This record gives sequence, C-alpha cells and structure tokens, in this order.
Amino acid sequence: MLFNDLFRESHRTVLARGNTEPEYLPASEPEGFARVVFAHGFYASALHEIAHWCIAGEQRRTLYDYGYWYCPDGRTPKQQQAFEQVEVKPQAIECLFSLAAGFRFHISVDNLAGGGAANEGAFCLKVLAQANQYLACGLPRRAQQFYESLMQFYGTATRIDEDWARLQSRLSAAESEYDNQG
Repeated sequence: MLFNDLFRESHRTVLARGNTEPEYLPASEPEGFARVVFAHGFYASALHEIAHWCIAGEQRRTLYDYGYWYCPDGRTPKQQQAFEQVEVKPQAIECLFSLAAGFRFHISVDNLAGGGAANEGAFCLKVLAQANQYLACGLPRRAQQFYESLMQFYGTATRIDEDWARLQSRLSAAESEYDNQG
C-alpha cells in the first residue's frame, strides 16, 4: 500500500505479490505499469525488491530484472563473490527499510546449495558500512521517500537511532561469531 501510494502514478510502478521467485517486470505498454514482484508474500522479500527498484536508474527500469545477471542458488565461490559485491547497496537499503518498519533484518547470502557465503562476516560489515553511509549522507531519492513513509506509517522516527544502534550491535556480534567459527 505505501509503495503503491508513493510510486504508482509518479513512476507508473506497483508492488505485487508473486508466487515463486521475485522479479521486476517493466511496463509492457506505454500507459501500463511496471511491477516489482516479491516472493510468496514475504515482507522481507518485498523490502528487498523495493530496495533494488530504488537504486535502479531510469534505463535499467525499462529492462526485465533491471538487465542484471542473476545466478540462482548453488553458485560457485567466484559467482558468490560477484553476487555479494552487487548486493551490498540493496541489502543496506533493505536494512534501513526494515529498521523504519520495525521489522527484524537478516543478511542474506542466498546460496544455501552452493556452500553459503564467500565471506559472510566481511559481507555483513560492508552492508552495515553502506547503511551507515546512507544514514550520514542520505539515501537515493526514491529510497529516502519510501524510508520516510515507512517511519511515518510505523511510528519509528523517534526511536530510529536507538534501534539502529541495537541492529548494528546484533549484526556485528553475529559477524564476530561467524569469524570465530571459521
């Protein structure tokens, strides 16, 4: 509802629940709507797909799945490393959206059948650093609009700094535990 209210008319884009894999479908007609499709009705999937949409430029938003390469679960270590490199910004934005919605954020390496993360601890730290940079310097314009809308709707604006500190502590502790296991 929040996404559609913000972007349906201004960007001719709607958020839609899908059944299987998330995807981005550009408008198929000049007056049609593009669709950001999230998986199985999962809230985290919706926030993640919105984050991708918020950083995709105008040209990329004319392409199926923004024209990006995607290798499904079961990636090789080299493929996983490439995946993690391009996922830092979307996951940082998803992290902040989750924070604004009062929803628990989880890092996703999305590679259960392929041996997991290339370096989950380092990836987690990169996501946190990028989220910190966005908080200090501002999110991309559409992401900022959605972030503010989430804070207003969920009433989290007054506690966002405190919640951010707790989230950083939780993710840093998880990262440290991961490093100690390796």
